[in-house]
Amino acid sequence: MELTTCARPYARAAFEYAKQQGTLSQWSTMLSLCASIACHKKVISLLVNPALSGKQQLKTFLGLCEGYLTKEMNNYIAILADNKRINLLPVIYALFIQLKAEEERSQEVSVISALPLTQDQVDQLAIKVETRLGRRVKLNIKIDSSLIGGVIIKAGDLVIDGSLRARLAKLAEAMIS
Repeated sequence: MELTTCARPYARAAFEYAKQQGTLSQWSTMLSLCASIACHKKVISLLVNPALSGKQQLKTFLGLCEGYLTKEMNNYIAILADNKRINLLPVIYALFIQLKAEEERSQEVSVISALPLTQDQVDQLAIKVETRLGRRVKLNIKIDSSLIGGVIIKAGDLVIDGSLRARLAKLAEAMIS
């Protein structure tokens, strides 16, 4: 069974609980920490060790998170451990973030630019993307000089390639045809 399929009900349950309690940001932070820990090589080897019971995995995992999780999150991790699902935490976190973004009508957008952008350019770009998507956006900007000029914008499945490299490729293709 695919990890996302297995993780979806756990992510939904965490999201619904956090939403009901008004603690979406807190749960997001705690899940991020837990997901990071669950991705560590030594922790992965612990989680796939069939010799360890769910209770042993839980004790070890919670020991690594000691002082950073609420009682409710500890209980949530215990449920995951009982079902041998602690390894799903990175996927659960990713799904939780998607649900949170939908709830908050926001989205992270990747912007790849050939050159560094000024703050004014970033602000104008954010306004245009927000208008296009109909939601608040958080721009993650990266520089890639191989684009020659322009930007590539990625928001979920939407990709807007306004790079000079892409335009030149289209022109070359048109000239060959």
